Amino acid sequence: MHFLDQAKIFIRSGAGGPGAVSFRREKFIEYGGPDGGDGGKGGDIVFEAAHGLNTLIDFRYTQHFRAPRGKGGAGSNMTGAGGRDLVIKVPVGTQILADDEERTLLADFTEEGQRIHFLKGGDGGRGNASYKTSTNRAPRQHGLGWPGEEMWVWLRLKLLADVGLVGLPNAGKSTFINAVSNAGAKVGAYAFTTLRPQLGVVSHRGSEFVVADIPGLIEGAAEGAGIGDRFLGHIERCQVLLHLVDANDEDVATSYNIVRGELEAYDAGLADKPVVLALNKVDTLDQELIDALSAELEEASGLPVLPLSAAGGIGVDAVLEALLDRLTLAKEGGDDAPAEEEPWSPL
Repeated sequence: MHFLDQAKIFIRSGAGGPGAVSFRREKFIEYGGPDGGDGGKGGDIVFEAAHGLNTLIDFRYTQHFRAPRGKGGAGSNMTGAGGRDLVIKVPVGTQILADDEERTLLADFTEEGQRIHFLKGGDGGRGNASYKTSTNRAPRQHGLGWPGEEMWVWLRLKLLADVGLVGLPNAGKSTFINAVSNAGAKVGAYAFTTLRPQLGVVSHRGSEFVVADIPGLIEGAAEGAGIGDRFLGHIERCQVLLHLVDANDEDVATSYNIVRGELEAYDAGLADKPVVLALNKVDTLDQELIDALSAELEEASGLPVLPLSAAGGIGVDAVLEALLDRLTLAKEGGDDAPAEEEPWSPL
């Protein structure tokens, strides 16, 4: 399945049905009079966060959504049938944004089963029976029905995860998520192995939490360099960040500062999230060098550094313990509120 996290679609609610012009003509009824019924209401556009969806790929091939209009009224004061609501199913974590310069946030789906009646269908037109007055006993006018609403909107998907993995390309993020979950992320000895976000469910100490791996960041990512900046939105909802630094980098402090700088430049509260910092791939180093690099990284970050080798299984439990402790503190302290939304523009 292809991953798509943004799409532009056109939506239109149904127009109301026209009212009827009709007169009673029953045999033996002396006074007939108007009996045209009202038209039916047009269908609404409804968005629903559905289970089992994790991509917006369907909206690449279907971009126009129109709810049916209401049926016309009929004689004997019969109201026309209302148009059926059109339910558009989206993944949990989808946001709806207006197609304007500010990309105004219109709706945010954070829970499975959440439904929003987004566009209201038009009301049905009045039948001629409703125009009858003491001075107008046989009206022939009727309403045509109110038009529906229409607009272009952007859909943006932000994956819902507890922990977000960040780091330079080839820092070992995919290897880590494969080691602690069944994500099955692609691993390779080259940069940008990960081209789309990955989710994995981790079970530890009787608890479960979701980890999101995004493509690696490079210097200038916040200005559009590389591909990681496009996916930073997927970790905006994360409560804790796991920052992996490759122990084989020429300067681990510089590697840390590059990624940290991009998180601060992107904003959206990423730089304020709790961080667990790990020095990865320590299985290739001796203990003396591990201690020296950890001290260097700790001085640059001001954070405790956990030695880790996701491939070799070294320090994995300690990292999971730290993540679970941070998640518990974040939930108890109410730090899981979503960050304030920033203006967004599609790529």
